[in-house]
Amino acid sequence: MATFLYKLGRSAFRRRRLVALLWVALLALAGVGAANASTATSSSFSVPGTEAQKAFDLLEERFPGGSADGATARVVFKAQGGGKMTDAANKAEVNKVVGALKAGSDQIASVTDPYAGKAVSKDGDTAYVSVSYKVSSMELTDETREALEETGTEARESGLTVEIGGDALQAVPETGVGEIIGVGIAAVVLVITFGSLVAAGLPLLTAIIGVGIGISTITALANVLDLGSTTSTLATMIGLAVGIDYALFIVSRYRAELADGHEGEEAAGRAVGTAGSAVVFAGLTVVIALVGLAVVNIPMLTKMGFAAAGTVVIAVLIALTLIPALLGFAGKRVLGRKVRKGKPAGEKPNVGTRWARFVLRRPVAVLLAGVVGLGAVAVPVASLEMGLPDDGAQPVSTTQRKAYDLLSDGFGPGFNGPLMVVVDGDKGAADRTVKEIEGLDGVAAVTPPTLNKAGDTAMVTVVPKDRPSSVGTEDLVHSIRDGSSEDVLVTGATALNIDFSQKMNDALLPYLALVVGLAFLLLMLVFRSVLVPLKAALGFLLSVVAALGAVVAVFQWGWLGSLFGVEQTGPIMSMMPIFMVGVVFGLAMDYEVFLVTRMREAYVHGERPGEAIVTGFKHGARVVTAAAVIMMAVFSGFIGSSEQMVKMIGFGLAIAVFFDAFVVRMAIVPAVLALLGHKAWWLPRWLDRALPNVDVEGEKLRKELAGGPEGVSPEDPDEERQLVRA
Repeated sequence: MATFLYKLGRSAFRRRRLVALLWVALLALAGVGAANASTATSSSFSVPGTEAQKAFDLLEERFPGGSADGATARVVFKAQGGGKMTDAANKAEVNKVVGALKAGSDQIASVTDPYAGKAVSKDGDTAYVSVSYKVSSMELTDETREALEETGTEARESGLTVEIGGDALQAVPETGVGEIIGVGIAAVVLVITFGSLVAAGLPLLTAIIGVGIGISTITALANVLDLGSTTSTLATMIGLAVGIDYALFIVSRYRAELADGHEGEEAAGRAVGTAGSAVVFAGLTVVIALVGLAVVNIPMLTKMGFAAAGTVVIAVLIALTLIPALLGFAGKRVLGRKVRKGKPAGEKPNVGTRWARFVLRRPVAVLLAGVVGLGAVAVPVASLEMGLPDDGAQPVSTTQRKAYDLLSDGFGPGFNGPLMVVVDGDKGAADRTVKEIEGLDGVAAVTPPTLNKAGDTAMVTVVPKDRPSSVGTEDLVHSIRDGSSEDVLVTGATALNIDFSQKMNDALLPYLALVVGLAFLLLMLVFRSVLVPLKAALGFLLSVVAALGAVVAVFQWGWLGSLFGVEQTGPIMSMMPIFMVGVVFGLAMDYEVFLVTRMREAYVHGERPGEAIVTGFKHGARVVTAAAVIMMAVFSGFIGSSEQMVKMIGFGLAIAVFFDAFVVRMAIVPAVLALLGHKAWWLPRWLDRALPNVDVEGEKLRKELAGGPEGVSPEDPDEERQLVRA
């Protein structure tokens, strides 16, 4: 592989104008496709195989046109100055709103009259109008949303407090400012790392091009493939992070080759042949982790994983081709000013070298400190509660949150998440089901059954006493299901969230086994070792559990919540554990591959285990540190999102990268390798013969450069030693 990538790097450097033109053409083509694509009209959310989904499907069949999974809205009214919603003037205003809503859009399926539907609080000062739509929230047109908002605005002019809740106003998360800040921090880190504006600009430029191609492609295909807005958010997050990192490693190696006296084309070839091999395998681990999300069997999650994996593939291809092409344009301007002027860099040990020697002197102490520290941070995981965020997790300034609070105060918290019970039977079966449910703990109210035209299916609305995301509501769902026959199904947004969480829990271990197993085999190919991949996997598990502990402490317990803009604590998003396992594992293996490959390279070329660790840190620690800080900056930029889910993902990934890069890879890994010594690189002979040699360290390339086979011309007889020093 190293030989192929070496030739690819030289070729891209030599034909830089053609390569650059091709990537610009791809960006333009993707942009045109995105601009001309029809607007995405759907982003369906389904959880195949769950009771809630079966109930939705049954409702679609038995109540045609009922739009069981359509968007909903609740317009909540509260009288001011001691007035009542039953007063004539207020009643007239509400009826006016009902009429305006019905006429406001042809996407509306039904609008309920609060006075006919008993939607007025006992004290009479709060009432709500329920609005059902024919389509999902993502399919609502801007005109429909605007009509809903305008109706609320006009109603406020009468002196009533009017707020609107429900998913009909669900908007695309606002993350643009945070992303810009993250990229800005990344730029500062790159300038400090390289001491050259040109070298710092290349990773940023190529990462933006890669993300531009990826996001434009997703936008162009969004309508065809039913992709939601969160898909683009994830692809942007991952694409920016890995795009900058992969380019960073290639540029860094290129500078090292220039410093060793190689000419530009040769330096580019060597950089892509060595660091490029690590980029390929690091990218493969991320792709495996993201594509592996398909095992969960939730279409939305599968699409998110595949889309993000696509941006990673683009980032790898750009690092291997566009980076050496742009290096051809930049020449020696990628070097710092002092180096270009010929000033000696000096042989003073850098921070990475000094840290590696410190770890070698005290491996046991460093190992214990790292493991105990992460273990302490992981303690909150024992209290992990999972669910999906509702309007109660929205910022207090939003109308959705205000409507949520008004309903809780006027009717009880359970009104924000009613359960829908579907009875596959006649009226007698439905009446018996109602009586059984009324006798359960945690029930605030049960509505009379509504039968379909055929009279063979009934809908019953159950209002819990607790809020939608509470443990009490989850227990109530289980109680209804456990005490009822197979003909009684519980659904609704709250029940669907509970089933979604359960499905994520059930899929976690199989997913973990698949991803870690495949990556373990991949890392065995890279490192020709059994213990190094094992250590990498165990270190990852430690860092991801610690990161989950930090997420629980901030978003569930509220520790330092105000610092991160958490206005309402609650359960952790159901997909968070499995999502973090997928994304963080791929990113963690990046650092493992980049740092330990350099150690392996030194060990293969004759250095003792301790010396190889120092060499790896001498050449890799500064770059890995910069890469981790950049990734943390990019992910932290999403903490400023208005959407709780995006905020949680950004925080979780940023803290996970911190733990994995600075505690696991920089401390625990060298400590373990120091204790293992030669055993770290042990591989049974039979396995060594069975595994293909992918030549990640450039061993074959080194011999070819020394021997001068066809297509490779060594520049001087000392070529081999120069590659070893690199």
